[in-house]
Amino acid sequence: MSRPIIIVACSTGIVSDLLADAAGRKYSLAVAEISECQPLLLPVGKGIADIGSVLDVASGILLTGAIANVHPEHYGDEEPVLPDAIDRERDAVTLPLIRAAVERKMPIMAICRGFQELNVALGGTLHQAVHAVEGFADHREPKVTDFDVMFAERHPVTLKGELRKWLGQDEISVNSLHGQGIKDLAKPLVAEAFAEDGLVEAARVASGNPFSLGVQWHPEWLVPSNPTSLALFRRFGDAARGMIAKGQAA
Repeated sequence: MSRPIIIVACSTGIVSDLLADAAGRKYSLAVAEISECQPLLLPVGKGIADIGSVLDVASGILLTGAIANVHPEHYGDEEPVLPDAIDRERDAVTLPLIRAAVERKMPIMAICRGFQELNVALGGTLHQAVHAVEGFADHREPKVTDFDVMFAERHPVTLKGELRKWLGQDEISVNSLHGQGIKDLAKPLVAEAFAEDGLVEAARVASGNPFSLGVQWHPEWLVPSNPTSLALFRRFGDAARGMIAKGQAA
């Protein structure tokens, strides 16, 4: 039996001084090994992706984290706080992709920047610099080169709603590697987790989607050793297989 195809969103990268479509191997490995689905990388750039054709072959969407931010023109009139940390090429693909996938009730897993994209695509807004907003903590990663330290658990989040039911816990500990965060939650989304300072750390599309979850942390890091990450990626894979069972995907 063929595995369900999961579209993995790329970002703009540089390889050998040339523009490239890039996605961290950790995302593809989590999809292949834990969700037991087939990852398929989606290139970025205006006019490069036929969204309908992409979704016709897909059973789910994984929106990866990234260093670059969503351009604030998509949620307001502000100028970017970090003009060099913008990826318009990714915005041009992921924002319409999200809206079309939600319309089809397709399983979505959105991570870090991907969570922020999910919120913006559905009408929400972002804090461009959470650490500069009174009352919020600094959620950025430590300035180290050791990835085990960079991706180590940093703070607890309180769970509610479906996410609490899925994980069977009221609180979990997560890593934290983001400068931006949710300001106004998009109306189609329901908050499912909060940091101690009140920042929304997870949200779910509430319109009958079998699995459409955005998280601000990075569950793809060392998935096999983290029960929470295992549960989320397995549920994501099950939802993708459910799409095939219903005849909603090739």
